[in-house]
Parts: sequence; C-alpha cells; structure tokens
Amino acid sequence: MAKTDEQAERAERAERGERAEQADPGDRAGTTLGYEQARDELVEVVRRLEAGGTSLEESLALWERGEELAKVCRRWLEGARARLDAALAEEADAEEGAESAPES
Repeated sequence: MAKTDEQAERAERAERGERAEQADPGDRAGTTLGYEQARDELVEVVRRLEAGGTSLEESLALWERGEELAKVCRRWLEGARARLDAALAEEADAEEGAESAPES
C-alpha cells in the first residue's frame, strides 16, 4: 500500500471513529454489531496483535478497535444477564404467588 493510501486509510478510520463515538460505540460501519460478530472480530484483532509485525500506529489502531469491540461484547453480555435475571425474578414471583394463594 502506498504511503498516501495508508494516510488516507488512517484518516478515514479516524473519521469513522469520531462518528462511532457520537453514535453507538459498537457501530463503526453504520450497523450495530451483534455479539458473535463483535466477538469474532475481537478474536481476529487479538490474533493480529499477538502475531506482531505491525507498525506502532497500526498496533494502536488495532488495540483501540479491540477495546471498542470488548465494550460491545460486554454490553451484550450485561443485557443478556439483565434479561435472565428479570426472567428468573418473574418466575420466582409467580411461584411465590402460587404458594401463598388460598386453596379453593
């Protein structure tokens, strides 16, 4: 990749990063990432960082993207935990209500 192409790509990534922070942090490409998509991309980012051979600037960009992807995954998992907790609480309330109801 030519130097000017690299600079243009970095500028474009930075611009997308600003827009993503203003919108949803996990929404880099204009669509919200699902958990599996974010996880898979995070695995690839980690693999590339561990493999080495990238410039400092590219490594930093990968690390920043990894942080964003980790946040997306964390939000999905927290949302799933909240839904599970709500369902379990609802089930417990229903069981408690059934036990305390007078028999006819």
